Amino acid sequence: MKKKEENFEHQNHPVFRMHSRRTLGQKAADQLTKIAGSWIFILSLFAFLLVWMIINSYIFMKYAEGGPFDPYPFILLNLVLSCLAAIQAPIILMSQNRLAQRDRIKIEYDYRINKKAEEEIREIKNLLLKMKKK
Repeated sequence: MKKKEENFEHQNHPVFRMHSRRTLGQKAADQLTKIAGSWIFILSLFAFLLVWMIINSYIFMKYAEGGPFDPYPFILLNLVLSCLAAIQAPIILMSQNRLAQRDRIKIEYDYRINKKAEEEIREIKNLLLKMKKK
């Protein structure tokens, strides 16, 4: 019976309700932040950059008649990375804003719980003082 009560209280928690009412864009922002902030993403991006540079610097220069499709300063690669950063940054900021909003709600909820607990402790203390006087 205790498990059901805990589950019920958890579902009524404001953070849980906020999390369950996310829009498609909010879910996508959270998922992208989760992926883009991982070591797998960073290492995959590093491997992609390394392969790009090797293909353009060595293979196409040596074997292609027309030369590499993105020669040494890698202008196309810089464009791709700039677009990736331009798209990722606002999405990550949206997710961080949601996290900050969730934290504010949780802090407010915790404050109300603490205030209620303080009132109950004060009430118990008063009852104990009354009992002590009798």
